[in-house]
Amino acid sequence: MTEEELESFKKKIIDTTPFPGVYMFKFIVKSDNRNIALVENLFEAEADILTKESENGKYTSITAKQVVITVDEVIEVYKRAAKITGIIFL
Repeated sequence: MTEEELESFKKKIIDTTPFPGVYMFKFIVKSDNRNIALVENLFEAEADILTKESENGKYTSITAKQVVITVDEVIEVYKRAAKITGIIFL
């Protein structure tokens, strides 16, 4: 993500999400234990994480709800997630 795209995304989050509050993150990764663990480790132990494998078992969707205080916490999770090979943001 470029800095311009990041700022645009940050503005959209600010416009649609009250802070502090619970933010819902959604990702899709290939169904590989390592990939799933990398995504789950983006979140605090208290986060509510749900995983669901696709019908053919090739991909896993991961939804995490976590309490965040500021938009910068949300952006930081997405920056770390971007380092995971093949991850898709929803």
